[in-house]
Amino acid sequence: MKILDRHIGFHVVRDSLLTLLTLLVVFSLVEFLEDLGEVGKGSYTTAAAVEYMLLTTPNRAFILFPVAAVIGSLIGLGSLASHRELVVIRATGVSSLRIAGAAIKAAALLVVVSVLVGEVVSPYAERLAQQRRAAALSDNRALNTGNGFWIRDGNTFINVGQVLPGNRMNELYIYEFDDEHRLRVATYADRGIYEDDNWTLEGIRQSVIGKDGVVARDVVEAGWRSRFKPELADVVSVRLASLSIPELMRYIDYLQSNGLSTARYELALWNKIVHPVTTMVMIFIALPLVLGRLGSVGIGQRIVAGVAIAASFLVLQVLAGHVGVTFGVNAIVSACGPTIVFFALALWLFRRVG
Repeated sequence: MKILDRHIGFHVVRDSLLTLLTLLVVFSLVEFLEDLGEVGKGSYTTAAAVEYMLLTTPNRAFILFPVAAVIGSLIGLGSLASHRELVVIRATGVSSLRIAGAAIKAAALLVVVSVLVGEVVSPYAERLAQQRRAAALSDNRALNTGNGFWIRDGNTFINVGQVLPGNRMNELYIYEFDDEHRLRVATYADRGIYEDDNWTLEGIRQSVIGKDGVVARDVVEAGWRSRFKPELADVVSVRLASLSIPELMRYIDYLQSNGLSTARYELALWNKIVHPVTTMVMIFIALPLVLGRLGSVGIGQRIVAGVAIAASFLVLQVLAGHVGVTFGVNAIVSACGPTIVFFALALWLFRRVG
């Protein structure tokens, strides 16, 4: 049985990796061509665009892995079926589920690698890519977040204009409200430096609103106590899909402590958690299709079938996510629902092929 497992696993792993490589080349090239429109702005060069494409590849690989798994499994298992090897294997008494188990067991190593890429490599590379690209587009002055981003800390609202390396930020606007939602203090700081779990603001212009009117003052430097930390800026400034599970959990906790909506981030968290299971299901569903009609067709038709399955799953996943966020459906249900549906479909197909 070990020889059989290795034989089946080899075809599944080989063709899944080749499919993933092909998809990465295609999608990376498309993104690179789109990004060429930014070349020439600031100090953003073609070399910088290539670097950005390469640094965002790990996140792209993580997202595409389930798609590559189903297409690669259809190709690999389909080649065994077209040479009648699966017929011989089943004739010796090996069940279809046993064959599927061999394929999934072989792909487990790839799933582990995929998880490591998504949790370790992708967040760091994506953050570095966004920082270098933004710094180049702004002529290396800073990581510019466009109009900045907003962070809430209790009754305090913070707008950050620029994020720099080394836990430094420029152009901070801090608005402090009382419990009746009345503005009490408006502060602008040229710079903010985060060291030893404390903020130091420089170039401060502050307006304090009281019963007797507004008192304005300028301060060269002052400390600032806030639960806002620089890593939260990283969470806001990078793409949601590239965040690791610990980063999502920390940000969800921060949002909950401030009474803000966490729906999108909870959905992203559970999509990350269920991602390995989704990959396994994509491999699992390939075998009954190969044992059925797809076993006797050409490789081109199997590729088309794999693309159709992957596209159907992605559409269902996006739809479930939008419905979940809009109507307040539990994030676990929204994230796991499409995978459960396709797993049920795979079991039904197995019953049909015996």
